[in-house]
Amino acid sequence: MESAEKISGRQFSLLIFSFIAPTVILVIPGLMSNISKQDAWMTIFPSVLIGALNIWIMIKLSKRYPGMTIVQYSSEILGKWLGKVLGCYLIYVWINFDFIILNQHIQFINTVFLMRTPSVIISLTLAILCGIAVYMGIEAIARCNEYLALLNFVFLIPLLLLMLAESDPERLRPVLGNGIFPVLQASVFPIAYISQFFILGWLLPFLNQPKKASKVSFISLFIISGLLCITLLPLIMVFGPLTEKLVFPVLSVIQYIGIEGSFERLEALAVAIWVMGCFIKISTTLFIICLSIGQIFNIRNYKDLVIPITILSVIGSVTVFRNYSTDLGNYLNSTYPSYAFFTHFVLPLTLLIIDSVKRSWRKSVH
Repeated sequence: MESAEKISGRQFSLLIFSFIAPTVILVIPGLMSNISKQDAWMTIFPSVLIGALNIWIMIKLSKRYPGMTIVQYSSEILGKWLGKVLGCYLIYVWINFDFIILNQHIQFINTVFLMRTPSVIISLTLAILCGIAVYMGIEAIARCNEYLALLNFVFLIPLLLLMLAESDPERLRPVLGNGIFPVLQASVFPIAYISQFFILGWLLPFLNQPKKASKVSFISLFIISGLLCITLLPLIMVFGPLTEKLVFPVLSVIQYIGIEGSFERLEALAVAIWVMGCFIKISTTLFIICLSIGQIFNIRNYKDLVIPITILSVIGSVTVFRNYSTDLGNYLNSTYPSYAFFTHFVLPLTLLIIDSVKRSWRKSVH
């Protein structure tokens, strides 16, 4: 069944970029540097390979079931009840993801900007805006993102140039000083985030030119990977071994490179990039949650779910962790990488294998 809402190839590509890139750039460099030290930038190469495979899997499934989301074609592949069970698991995954992203937003804003503001106020203000965007539909989110993505690029370019001015290439040595294993071990972090191309399972039915799906998805992958690489390199060249000890390394380097006079307090740009990225990420996540619940429980209009899901998001974001910084750090370090790899990559790959086996079996029977 074709959706009435449609987004162009450019909007699609930018939406994926904004969904993945800002939080990846600001959050994971420290996690990667903790294991692979000065070779952290190399972890991007294995993650690009997994990201490319992820895109291929999601597009292959979408072509076999055009106009359907992964929640819908799971029932076609696994059967009605198993498909519903998987759909409920995916809803749980996205609700949990929504809580974590809003919680990260609270921590970031409390760390940088509004130290004494209650968590619920920070969460509520962004969640309300995101809820309004979801009510307007995915087309409105994608159009809004066209301008926000452009602003993100405009803010990032001068920051990267200033970072290069403070860089020391000697901090990148020795290359592979501890061998290749730490690089492969640390690559689980960018893989966990770049495998968020799993989102294609919900967005592809809204693309107005399905033939462009591969092109626009791979453009997003290479832009995100390239941006992560050119962020990581100067970051390591500025801070060296200190990178792994920083909670928000990019924010720290931005604070460090502030120029006296008009260019002081450059962290305001980092806040702008973060808030715009979180707005798109949470809006898209809320849209996916509402759409998935509507499809599983046969609710005609997913927009009827926007208000209760937005309220649930605010409550969940302030209660998901008892100790914000410690529990969130442990979750991002230990739980999320394996959990994300299974859900974003292994699960759709399993669906594709099962579907391929069923199709080949039908052909052999006939």
